[in-house]
Amino acid sequence: MRFVLQSGRRVAVHVTRTPVTLPCAEAAPDREERIVVFCHSAPGAGLFDPQPEETRATNVRLLSVDRPGYGRSDPVFHGQWATVGSAADDIAAVVDTLDVEHVGVVGWSAGGRVALALAARRPDLVDRVVVVATPAPDDEIPWIDGEQRAELDRLRTLPPAVAHDELGRRLRSLIPADPFSGEALWLLAALMSDDPMIEDPGVRTRLGEMLRAAFAQGTDGLAADIAGYCLQPWGFVPEAVEAETLLLYGSRDPVAGPDHGRWWQERLPEARLEIAQGAGHLLLIPMWARALSHLAPGRGRLRVVAGFGNRSAGAGIEDSAA
Repeated sequence: MRFVLQSGRRVAVHVTRTPVTLPCAEAAPDREERIVVFCHSAPGAGLFDPQPEETRATNVRLLSVDRPGYGRSDPVFHGQWATVGSAADDIAAVVDTLDVEHVGVVGWSAGGRVALALAARRPDLVDRVVVVATPAPDDEIPWIDGEQRAELDRLRTLPPAVAHDELGRRLRSLIPADPFSGEALWLLAALMSDDPMIEDPGVRTRLGEMLRAAFAQGTDGLAADIAGYCLQPWGFVPEAVEAETLLLYGSRDPVAGPDHGRWWQERLPEARLEIAQGAGHLLLIPMWARALSHLAPGRGRLRVVAGFGNRSAGAGIEDSAA
């Protein structure tokens, strides 16, 4: 479905299981179900469900909004910056139309910044957060290539429309001919440590469908995301996040390893860090049950998935409490 914001821009909304009711519809959401908001990766799209069986077993409805330029969401208006804060505000505008008091929010990779921004900007709405494999600021823990960093410094001086267009042109070579191929999964930093997930046909299909939706409008979405978190202020400070936060990081993540998780843990007031030994950037998939156990406590049975599990089960998790 698509939701029209007050500005007139349209965003695509994805919901698992029973459709969530938006304004002008007759029914209200089932109060016994927990709504969990999923903030997707970059590139990415909101139609991705990391482990559908776990989502159903935990009795949650997963709600996600395609960020500007991804899937069926309109790009930002010409002359405006896409930002982390504005992406969080788009989600809040959708959730505010629902008959819910609080939601849990999970963000994967770039989506983790959006999840934290939503929690910081709307403490009345978000009570629990999970951040999965989200890099710290590059000026704190460098993770962006030096040549790319210099180019970003130049783009930062340009008007938003010009910067978005230049980024979009530079990124076009990344559009995969086959979004289901192993080469396409490189865009999600999938390396050998993620092979157990990639070899699962269901996972491979879900990731491919997400990448296909991510590039449905070319590189508009990816360019907007990069502009939002590299060229503009994020719109929040970690210290403003009041929600209980679980940080999940893989020991073999080539993009955002445990040091990134420790950076967030030191700054978030209520944060617990868990490190999945041997896991890479796709750890969201094997750790989905763990994420849901934090976001929707008491609504399902946590069990080991793909070789990883919860801290107490001793399944390769290093726990570090704030």
